[in-house]
Amino acid sequence: MTAAGYLAVDSGGSGLRVAVGVPGREPPVHGETREPVRTGARGIDPGHLLAQLLPLARALAAEAGVESLDTAVVGAAGFATLGEALRAELPGALVRELDVRRVALAADAVTAYAGALGARPGVVLAAGTGLIAVGTDLRGWRRADGWGHLLGDCGSGAWIGRAGLEAALRAFDGRDGGSAPLLASARERFGPMPGLPGLVYPRADRAAVLASFAPQVAVCAPHDPVAAGILRTAARHMAESAAAVCPAEGTGEEERGGAPGAAPEVALTGGLSKLGDPLLVPLREELARRLPHARLVPAEGDPLHGSVRIAVDLATDRLTLPGEPTMLHVVPARVTETPPKGG
Repeated sequence: MTAAGYLAVDSGGSGLRVAVGVPGREPPVHGETREPVRTGARGIDPGHLLAQLLPLARALAAEAGVESLDTAVVGAAGFATLGEALRAELPGALVRELDVRRVALAADAVTAYAGALGARPGVVLAAGTGLIAVGTDLRGWRRADGWGHLLGDCGSGAWIGRAGLEAALRAFDGRDGGSAPLLASARERFGPMPGLPGLVYPRADRAAVLASFAPQVAVCAPHDPVAAGILRTAARHMAESAAAVCPAEGTGEEERGGAPGAAPEVALTGGLSKLGDPLLVPLREELARRLPHARLVPAEGDPLHGSVRIAVDLATDRLTLPGEPTMLHVVPARVTETPPKGG
């Protein structure tokens, strides 16, 4: 068996995705659970996360032929605002249960960034049901939006879906700004319009319900100016968030041996990219207008890929992404051996 490996975790709205591997040896083995980690008065529940993670981590280590897990990286949705209990309890539990020596806990926006761009200056728009922009000059992190569907997430799937349903209801009422194509789509998906509030407001997952209508807005956009306008406005909101966190040209590169004046990169990750040209064409235009010094690039990987990248860099002492308690919390290497008495 191989001596030491890493554990990489992506904890999101649909459960855990886990990878175990060895630095320099690809690919890692993967597994997943289907139950989202609970949150409560103390934020993300570390006990519930561990109950799901530990059996899977041990099984994957055996499958990968890894004798021990030296490094663990856990990326978690909500870590920035709900991660206090994780920071307090999870590193010690991973040391006790898996005998790891290096631990890092990260916001899912950070693992999304690492998956999309690696350790290069720039900005990542993580756009799905919600939306957050995260940027770094490799000295610190900046974030914009990510405030949820009631207070923000402007340009997200939930935002687009809500705007599309508003336009459908305007058409139903006979008010200005309505869209007959969106009204037809809404009726097909949700039934009679008077019943729509009862289908949305009581739902704990109403953001996801709203976001489920975003693809219909994209379908209508090529022949409906109202739908096209919704996506143009969404693109403007997305570009505003990207511009708020994007580093200046060349920031951080020269001191790390990079090319002087290297342009920061911008990548889009998350399910919203599947809406295609009706959203992506105006987004590219808005980004070019607001960030002429930046370069739009495809995302290289997803948040689990980002957790793997962070784990490999941490295990090999090459981690250059900046550490911050609520974004990327790196726990110093722990000595698990008992020191000799009288030494």
